[in-house]
Amino acid sequence: MPDKVSGYVENIISAGLAKGARPTAATRVKLLENARALVYALETPREALARYSWAESSTYAAIQIASNCRVFKNLSEDDMPKSAVELAEACGADPSMLSRILKHLAAMGAIEEVGPHEYRRTGFTQAMCSTRFSESLQCMTDCITAGVLALPAHLKKRDHQNPADGKHCAFQDGYKTKLGFFDYLKAHPTTGKQFNRFMTVCRKGRPSWMDPGFYPTETLFKDVDIHESRPLLVDIGGGLGHDIMEFHGRFPDAPGRLVLQDLPEVLEEAKKRVPSKIELVPHNMFKMQPIKCARVYYLHHILHDWPDDIARDILWNLISALEIGFSKVLIHEFVIPATDAHWESTSLDMVMMATFGARERSEARWRKNIEVCGLKIVKIWTINNATESIIECEVPQKDS
Repeated sequence: MPDKVSGYVENIISAGLAKGARPTAATRVKLLENARALVYALETPREALARYSWAESSTYAAIQIASNCRVFKNLSEDDMPKSAVELAEACGADPSMLSRILKHLAAMGAIEEVGPHEYRRTGFTQAMCSTRFSESLQCMTDCITAGVLALPAHLKKRDHQNPADGKHCAFQDGYKTKLGFFDYLKAHPTTGKQFNRFMTVCRKGRPSWMDPGFYPTETLFKDVDIHESRPLLVDIGGGLGHDIMEFHGRFPDAPGRLVLQDLPEVLEEAKKRVPSKIELVPHNMFKMQPIKCARVYYLHHILHDWPDDIARDILWNLISALEIGFSKVLIHEFVIPATDAHWESTSLDMVMMATFGARERSEARWRKNIEVCGLKIVKIWTINNATESIIECEVPQKDS
């Protein structure tokens, strides 16, 4: 323990961050990792248990209560401190109740306490004023968290066997439904729309696969013979078009067609925002791919929603569309390392288990599932402690 503590402290000091200076993205990540590890090393077991069982669950509830009471919106109107009484009067809440919520939010760093019962906005507070952020929290409550909380009992009554069926997992127990997740969203369209917007928040602040140093995106079309009538990029299950719109924005002169595929009800919302250059093609990924011989077929966080057998079916439906020596399949997912896995990927693995009977995958598991479908992994491109990876695949040449 003393060696670990001193090591983390030394790592933080050695970052050499000058007073008042903003850290680079890489330095910020290293500081955050070491600061978090330092807290874990210093905590007693009792403190750790209290954090896991009391603090984190009650903070989630407090954030939702504050959102319902418009606390974040009212705090963020300006940088002036506001009292608990002011904030309660603004939403008609009981000042005694809201004061307790605010006190806990300040203790957990969500808002800043500047005096007795006086609070000021933070960066998180301001972010929660965004509809995308506030709806994301509501979305988690309405279609994710109850399933996660039901996971221990679900596994216990099934002798702790690994779930592999999205219609018989903790999600159904938590939300008292017989529907699978995506059918549940269809039956609850407001939650479905919130989920689509939640996907935009998940991407916010994360590296893009098109960033320099991640995947060499320009090699997909630079010095490659692609006629304007030929599909360049097919974004499968691309939702509201976040990725394909970014691609078009970064490479507006790239040759070839850009195609966004998803279910008709999703594309109905997407058409309100995507530019005319991007074609909207309704497609069920469980059927054969109708767009043939594209340069790139891109799947972003699609396969992690499905157990291995169904994920392989999705890939099999692509094979006949691929042109050997030309087409690529880019799978944008987590690739969980054998050691030092990041908490974002491991926590999402728990969500996948509870919600879909699915999983995040290790490199070995990805290779097994991809290669059995007749694809070859060219390279796995990874950034940020494997919290983002592009698995580049193609149909192998006959002589390879």
